[in-house]
Amino acid sequence: MVNNIFDVYKGKKVLVTGNTGFKGSWMSAWLIHLGAKVVGYSLEPPTDPSLYDQLNLKDDLIQYTADVRSYDELKNCIMQERPDIIFYLAAQPLVRESYDIPHETIDVNVMGTVNVLEAVRDLKISTNVVLITSDKSYENKEWLFGYREVDAMGGYDPYSASKGAAEILISSYRRSFFNTENYPSHGVKVASVRAGNVIGGGDWAKDRIVPDCMRALYEGKSIWVRNPYATRPWQHVLEPLGGYLLLGTKLLSDSTDQLDLYCDAFNFGPVISSNKTVQTLVEELLNNWGTGSWDYKQKEAVHEASLLNLTIDKAYHLLRWQPLWDFKDTIQHTVAWYKYNLEKSQTIKDFTEKQIDEYTNSFQLRN
Repeated sequence: MVNNIFDVYKGKKVLVTGNTGFKGSWMSAWLIHLGAKVVGYSLEPPTDPSLYDQLNLKDDLIQYTADVRSYDELKNCIMQERPDIIFYLAAQPLVRESYDIPHETIDVNVMGTVNVLEAVRDLKISTNVVLITSDKSYENKEWLFGYREVDAMGGYDPYSASKGAAEILISSYRRSFFNTENYPSHGVKVASVRAGNVIGGGDWAKDRIVPDCMRALYEGKSIWVRNPYATRPWQHVLEPLGGYLLLGTKLLSDSTDQLDLYCDAFNFGPVISSNKTVQTLVEELLNNWGTGSWDYKQKEAVHEASLLNLTIDKAYHLLRWQPLWDFKDTIQHTVAWYKYNLEKSQTIKDFTEKQIDEYTNSFQLRN
């Protein structure tokens, strides 16, 4: 496997919060595959089935089963493990659910973020922190052009507002306590990353379009679509995770030259041609599956953004990161995972690692 770009992770201790979730499981699997010593900090898997269980990740990492809102438990984990780098993926990740549990959404997404930063500050340890927020952290004006990292934070719904608030607090901690000008005295590098609408194998969340489609196809039912004309910037889950890992290599570097360039916010979104309607996504899924149908079904209306794009110039120029898989590639790899799981679930871990290798090798060749 060609892997030179990410060799820095081999032997490194990496703390991944939210590691039992969809993105967290893919991130953990990738890091383990790279030879990292992975420590997970998360609640029990949020779905049944879950990618975490399907990949038997508990056998390959150190697991702390706890809540990021528990400051003492999180601080103890960081104190005991002293990770070289922390990837913070813990979240209440669903917009629609945030309308039902706004307080919990804000508590998890805001105070969980603060807790990891405060624990690092309180412990006075030297480490690196990459905090994952969301493209929905921006004050969405439904512009045709993409949002830049310097654009205003905001949020209509509780989920988006919680992510915008988290970004503001990350920026405050970075300037107040982990300023790059004073790096020799505190030894902490902090960055935040924004992505959204990731899809891929192993997502089983409710009220998310791809898992809903796959459940219907598994059961031989028609797919219900609530908002077929909404446009989203679809990308495979490995795309932003590759960006997070690449940014992590910069933070893990011994170089302190131009630290302020990397201790900052970064967007990781797809190319503009991957902005497709939900209807187009569903029809492409069905085309790759080979059978099935969909229908429009009215559900209780909550506000959801119909247009949201990210500008990724900063990630390209500073990290040499850009998407590898276009819309059709993304759908093909996603459907292939679910098909394989349906037919040969006992070896889905091998298939998942194969997809990671395929993406990583292409990433290496491009760079």
